[in-house]
Order: sequence, then C-alpha cells, then structure tokens
Amino acid sequence: MINWYTADMHFGHENIIKHCGRPFQSAAQMDAVLLENLASKVGPEDALWIVGDFAFGPKAKDRKWLLNIFSRLPGAEQHLVVGNHDGEATQALPWTTVTDLTEVSEGSGAPSVLCHYPMITWHRARKGAMHLFGHVHDQWFGSRNAVNVGVDVWGYVPVTIRDIQQRAMTLPENRHWQDVEQVS
Repeated sequence: MINWYTADMHFGHENIIKHCGRPFQSAAQMDAVLLENLASKVGPEDALWIVGDFAFGPKAKDRKWLLNIFSRLPGAEQHLVVGNHDGEATQALPWTTVTDLTEVSEGSGAPSVLCHYPMITWHRARKGAMHLFGHVHDQWFGSRNAVNVGVDVWGYVPVTIRDIQQRAMTLPENRHWQDVEQVS
C-alpha cells in the first residue's frame, strides 16, 4: 500500500480557477482532470490522504453531488484531514477516517503530521517528523520540514512521501524554527 497526499482540490468551485490561476475553463473540467490525475496515480490497494478542502461552493452542500465525486476517488482507503471549507456534508461522506490532525507512519522513520493549516511546530518535530499541509494554495511551498501538498504546487496530482521529501530538501529552513524549537 502506498500513501498518496493532496490538498485543496476544491471540487465544484468555479472561483478557485481565477483565484489561483488554475488552467481550466470550468469547475466541471477541473473536477474531471483532478479525478483523472488521482486515478492515474493512486492504485486500488493505496491510501489517499486529502489534507483539507475537498470541495467548496454551492455544489459542496449537495450531498448527492458530493457522493458522486467521492465515489470516483481511487484507492482502498480515503482519508480526510478537515480543512476550512470541509462542511458537514463533506465530513459525512464515507471516509475511512475524518480528523483535524493526524499522524501517518511511512516505514521506520518518524511519522508525518498532517494538518490542513501550516503549523510552526508539531509532535516529534525535533525527531524528524515532517509536517504536511495545504490551505495556502500557491502562496507558499513550505520549508525543509513542512511541505505544502496542495494541488496548486504539485501540478494537480497527488504525491508520495518520497516526492515530498525530495522537494523538502530544496526548500529553505523555516526562519522561525530556532524561535520555537531551540536546542537545549
């Protein structure tokens, strides 16, 4: 099983196209491409972690429409880390888990800490735990130990921990890291 991560898909949200400069003509086209991209990466035995903002706008309140989108998600497991646009109808979908913050283990290393919002520090941060977030769309890629997994900075595809770790090595250290995680 491979864990795949993504965030800020905003299924059904017309205005996100203009807001983030997404290369789509309509929300319907965006939704179709996002679903196609997920299906091209996430295998039938894999887990899909959506780190917030699954859907937004009027359609996100339509339970039938939401269930149709959800039913097209690939993988054996679909997890939601709740974002600011994940309302009651989205949270009520048949996710494997729904959490505000969670830890995901990948082998023998420290687990990744998933929260929709970028955090300044987190559990096991000093022991190498990576923080995966969304929320900021294309405004910030992250830092060496906290990486944005949103579709707007990953070419609209989900990513693996290996992809995330490779990008993390190219990012700067968080300039506030020593303010909150002083080495004693």
